[in-house]
Amino acid sequence: MRLFETRPGDDGLPGPERALAVLALVTGTLMAVVDTTMINLALPTIAADLNISASRAVWITNLFQVVCAAFLLVFAGISELITRRRLYLFGLATFVAAALGAALSRNLETLLVFRAFQGLGAAATLSIGPSLYRAIFPSRLLGSALGLSALVVAGGYAAGPTLSGVILSFADWPWLFALNVPLGLCSLWLAKRALPREEPRKGSFDVAGALLSIAMLASFFIAMDAVSHAAPIWQSGCWALLAVLACVGFIARQRRAPYPLLPLSVFAELRFTLAVSASGLAFIGQGLTFVALSFFYQEQMGFSPLETAWLFTPWPLAIMLVGPVAGRLADRINPSILSSAGLGLLIIGLIALALVDELTGVAGSLWRTALCGIGFGLFQPPNNREMMGSLPPERSSNVSGVMSTTRTVGQSFGVALVGAALALGWPVQVTLWLGATTTLLALLASVARMPLARRALHARRASSAGQ
Repeated sequence: MRLFETRPGDDGLPGPERALAVLALVTGTLMAVVDTTMINLALPTIAADLNISASRAVWITNLFQVVCAAFLLVFAGISELITRRRLYLFGLATFVAAALGAALSRNLETLLVFRAFQGLGAAATLSIGPSLYRAIFPSRLLGSALGLSALVVAGGYAAGPTLSGVILSFADWPWLFALNVPLGLCSLWLAKRALPREEPRKGSFDVAGALLSIAMLASFFIAMDAVSHAAPIWQSGCWALLAVLACVGFIARQRRAPYPLLPLSVFAELRFTLAVSASGLAFIGQGLTFVALSFFYQEQMGFSPLETAWLFTPWPLAIMLVGPVAGRLADRINPSILSSAGLGLLIIGLIALALVDELTGVAGSLWRTALCGIGFGLFQPPNNREMMGSLPPERSSNVSGVMSTTRTVGQSFGVALVGAALALGWPVQVTLWLGATTTLLALLASVARMPLARRALHARRASSAGQ
């Protein structure tokens, strides 16, 4: 298989060693992604069993997401001091132990504690996942590797609701958490054996920057959640103000810290900055669309939650099919061309979804969702390759943290936009037009970097020919 071939001059791991290392990453990523989508579908069941309200049950997923989002940048910085291998092992071990604790929980308070630790473990693994792909694979296969990563994430999102429905049809909800234990132990064994070893960075850790980062991301996520649930404006406003103040403090700290958590110099590379902008705007559109269509399918078209999950399936399935192909192509041609074409298709799909009404039917909804998935699958791996490949390898951990944070922030902001629009009494279709608008902005950012990406591709080819 091309991904595991070894050629003279290859960096990364030798071909045979890549397979075990990738398997460790795949199983670890699947756990974190599938867990989120499984638990979302199971919230009504958990609420009924624990005799709690739906509003309290929502925190079973919210707390996981808040903790995970808050620690992404922090763990990306920590990985330079303790190495990515050790951080990944810590994240897996924490996630598995917390999953066992959640499975044994019999009240909401205990369950929330273990969900917080699960979020901590997920943040440790997800924050450095993309950078580990760069350490495992040679530069010539970076796009293909990131295409594989997109396939795994999309597969997890597609399988989660179905797997949850199957398990809940013959077992109690604790088994949703217990399922992670054997899978996690296998992943832990593989990671310990196969992930590349590296030398830790010398120097201190930016504690003040880490605390400001946690405050910034956690308060932003809580503010977006408050907006999406139509909380009083003073409540969401206070959290948003705290996020802004923490952000200002974080930027000021990064400018003067001897070993900054996130060196702001990375944003001086215009290819990287434009790719990050395109990613964030596209994820706003995706997060917005998923929530908006959930309301539309269930409240206006009368579908059940499980039927709604099936209607979403073409999106991740299309990413699974297109993502690896787009990743391979990004190793050979200008990645920004592929990303821009994907965003164009995504815009067309979102506009088509905005025109859906009660008479459209299932088939009409499915092809529109599939078109969005094809567009996103064509966009994401090449764009991730641009982010990861535009900076030196020693900045891989920082890039990985920014990638994960951008995805989380973008999706959260998209969800909040839907909540705000519904609170104002706007039709759901209006939010889909907002998604198309943010995706159009992403397309503009992607097109703007085409000349820069073309020059980088020529330089890469010249370097390969020289070797």
